Amino acid sequence: MPSAARNPRMPAVLLIAILLAIFCSTASAGEVWPQFRGPNGQGISDAKGLPIEWSETKNVRWKTPIHGRAWSSPVVWHDQIWLTTATQDGKELSAIKLDRETGKTLLDKVVFHIAKPQFCFDFNSYASSTPVIEEGRIYVHYGSHGTACLDTTTGDTIWTRQDLPCNHHRGAGSSPILFGDLLFINFDGYDVQYVVALDKATGRTVWKRDRDIDYGTSDGDAKKAYATPTIIEVAGRPLLISPAAAGTTAYDPSTGEPVWRIRHGGMNAASPPLFGHGLLYLNTADGGFREFAVPPTGTGDITASVVWKQQQAMPVRCAPLLIDDLLFMVNEAGILSCLDAATGDLIWRHRLGGHYSASPVYADGRIYFCSQDGDLPVIAAARHYEPLATNQLDDGCMASPAIAGRSLFIRTRKSLYCIEQEK
Repeated sequence: MPSAARNPRMPAVLLIAILLAIFCSTASAGEVWPQFRGPNGQGISDAKGLPIEWSETKNVRWKTPIHGRAWSSPVVWHDQIWLTTATQDGKELSAIKLDRETGKTLLDKVVFHIAKPQFCFDFNSYASSTPVIEEGRIYVHYGSHGTACLDTTTGDTIWTRQDLPCNHHRGAGSSPILFGDLLFINFDGYDVQYVVALDKATGRTVWKRDRDIDYGTSDGDAKKAYATPTIIEVAGRPLLISPAAAGTTAYDPSTGEPVWRIRHGGMNAASPPLFGHGLLYLNTADGGFREFAVPPTGTGDITASVVWKQQQAMPVRCAPLLIDDLLFMVNEAGILSCLDAATGDLIWRHRLGGHYSASPVYADGRIYFCSQDGDLPVIAAARHYEPLATNQLDDGCMASPAIAGRSLFIRTRKSLYCIEQEK
């Protein structure tokens, strides 16, 4: 809505209503998976008819090798699939477009050449941030090494930014999101921590807000985070919820003005916030409250409003799922937990085994998991543990899967799979 956003006579309430309507309509479109963890970043799809079982020889519509080393998730826009990748040394950062029907590579473009890449921990990659896509445009992000907007038809570069400083130290991980005319990105590094909003049409900085968080230490490692922000609506007002180490802040997305803050402790926060039942569900990763719920209302410091905390066997890297009145999550050691979303009480726990970094996704009453070891369990989203299948692929997953139409798109370390029920 560029023209509406520039019209000073348009009432603010009407503009907000239009933007939220667009945001929600995208979320209900089953043919797109536009950002990290899908529409609204919740990991939920309205797709029907996805397979429960698959292997290298069963229910695989196509499999396409992907060069390089990258943990970013695929995004889907109707007949296109996009993902990013990087060379092992981080000197070439690329964007790849595939045909959704065939898996054929339509574009393989080096977006940035990096002469001296920052240090990246072996467990991370130089392309771990998932792109965000909309009609005609895709926005790829590689931390402070570069952010770019590409034309999805031609692959031409529309704009780039390489002047957003941040020492990621162990590599970047936060993914960008879109709302209205703005592209939002978290930068939570060893040296600096801030949130920036860019004009999606030009890449120009609209606002930049340094974190106003008391980390309680001068150790830059304790100030790092990898979380992706999200937009929620509270009392008709949009809020940009941006998790960080030690605290989470809600900003006015149009101005960057802080609305409220929570002091929750912890470091390396990686999960996007979840929102439902009038509560915001947040994960603090290493230390702090771990998993907790809070009403996203009020102003200033709202830490005292936290309604529950759960610390036992909570994930560090894998984001939870909010399905009806239940929270489902798997930690890095393969321990699966189901919590009551209202109270945080444990309903059941089960050891899946294996190692997990990818976040699960949900569709049609089922939860799909992808392990680092190549095991891909499927369970029912139920108040008791109900396994449906345990699948196996030749390689493991670091990236979270995507869903569109009747297809599950799974990125392993070396390939992208289209998993679809055979007719």
